[in-house]
Amino acid sequence: MKPLIKFLSYTAPNVVVKLAYNKIMHPQVLKLRPHELEVIDRAEKGTIDYKGMQVKTYKWGNGKEKLLMVHGWEGQSGNFSDLIKKMEKENFTLYSFDAISHGFSPKGQTTMFEFADLVQIMLDKYRINKIITHSFGSVGTTYCLSNHMFEIDKYVMMTTPDRFMERVDDVSEMVGMSDKVKHRLVHRLEQKFQVKADEQNVSDYVPKMNVKKGMIFQDINDKIVRLSQSEAVAKAWGDNCELVKIEGTGHFRILRTDSVLDQVIDFLRD
Repeated sequence: MKPLIKFLSYTAPNVVVKLAYNKIMHPQVLKLRPHELEVIDRAEKGTIDYKGMQVKTYKWGNGKEKLLMVHGWEGQSGNFSDLIKKMEKENFTLYSFDAISHGFSPKGQTTMFEFADLVQIMLDKYRINKIITHSFGSVGTTYCLSNHMFEIDKYVMMTTPDRFMERVDDVSEMVGMSDKVKHRLVHRLEQKFQVKADEQNVSDYVPKMNVKKGMIFQDINDKIVRLSQSEAVAKAWGDNCELVKIEGTGHFRILRTDSVLDQVIDFLRD
């Protein structure tokens, strides 16, 4: 595929830009594991109307403390099933949603802006003051918190990307596009959303949040989100954020590793 894309980069650059644009805007829907489906099945289900689409929402428990869980790109609420099982023993009410084109929600264009809107709706509706995110979920959530002064007691990121241009570079490398075509892609994105691509960085958002305590968990060998990205976010966040470096979980097993989840719960519980 890469040789074809490289060829098209010179002969039909607009075709390559469209392919890459769709890759950035439209995630693949991945299947849940049986135990993840079981946790989803017993949730209290609801919907929120967003741009004419019925976004799926979920609730577990009825505890005093409220926690919002925000999944990552090509993820869904069921990805937090191992955490949910543990947290149900705590004094928590757990909330989550499937973003547009994720899980059981309708298909449509989705970016960090749509993620951020949905986070805002959930925080407003349920008065939640604790949050946990995975990967790209950290991007939309942090963007939301930097633009709306929600008072958040605890915020856990289970890995976090940082610079949007790194995402563009990764997609460019993945499909094999030329630098010239990459610049066309960036221009199209900037025109569409009326933002500067090189200014869309989590490390620029975190200082603007109203969060009392933060924690970032990062596998040092994560091949999807590099350690340097979480380090940059933690540094920008400052003294009220702790970066916890772990090993052996990768990008996805971090959500299913007991030793990590126990640390998360200890942090959220205190």
